[in-house]
Amino acid sequence: MNNKQSVDIYATIANLRNGLWLIGIPSWLFGITDRSIASIADGYLSAIDLMQVFTASLFFLSWLYLKPEESFSGGVEGNAGDRKLCLCPIQTRKFELPYQHTISQEYILPFPHLCQIYHLLNLKHLESVHNFSLNNLKVIKVTDFQPTALGGAIKFQTILDSPFNALRIWRQPIVEVILILHTSYTVELNIPVYNDKRIIVMFYVFPINDREHQFCIDIYSNLNWPKPLLQILLHFASCLTLFEDLPYLQKIAEKNLSRLCNPNTVSDRETMLLFKRFVELYGSVLEPSNPKKALEPQP
Repeated sequence: MNNKQSVDIYATIANLRNGLWLIGIPSWLFGITDRSIASIADGYLSAIDLMQVFTASLFFLSWLYLKPEESFSGGVEGNAGDRKLCLCPIQTRKFELPYQHTISQEYILPFPHLCQIYHLLNLKHLESVHNFSLNNLKVIKVTDFQPTALGGAIKFQTILDSPFNALRIWRQPIVEVILILHTSYTVELNIPVYNDKRIIVMFYVFPINDREHQFCIDIYSNLNWPKPLLQILLHFASCLTLFEDLPYLQKIAEKNLSRLCNPNTVSDRETMLLFKRFVELYGSVLEPSNPKKALEPQP
């Protein structure tokens, strides 16, 4: 109920913000047009007139740049309500941390959504698939695992195994990372950076059909870095890790997904505990055409 209220409040604020932004566009256009006509009405264009038109145009361009981010209220046709339900944790994060939201990315990937879920919940992929981007990061051990009604949370320690890793400048040698399965489509990665500074990554995997899924990434951070610089770095890092993911996702797609997600064959390794929890809750087969059913844990 609290999540639903937060989502409704956030949606109202987002709609109000979008409405104000849209009203501002014709207002600025009217102001620029009026100022331009007034400047040439006497047949003489002075430096002051040019400066006024230029200033108004600059403010208008700035207004266009301040366009509010797209909300998640839309979605795949026919599944908007289900998608809103799936996105409750993300919408709640945006409501709770409005000033920490840094970037968003969205992709349509040509793989079944179960490939992405398996990839996100398999801790060992951080060592193998992202060996280059994470510069030999190693998962030492799982320190805690807590199941929840719709998923679970796992804590694990990581270490930078390369002496040349730039992250060594500010982070501790060993840090504890948190991975949370909020729903069957929503995963959170909570990464400590230094002191009380963190980077929170929300992944959202929405099935389109048997062969495609929509992949959304929201990143939040309380780092006191210049935001444009932080956005550039995080966009680059997200694109790089996605590029590394593609061959891995292709290999998973070539496997027997029913067997991969079968409760009797899923791995018992501690690095796979969260994926095992996913299989326990949502069964070995999820129907892409019916995401609402996938939100309901299997009896």
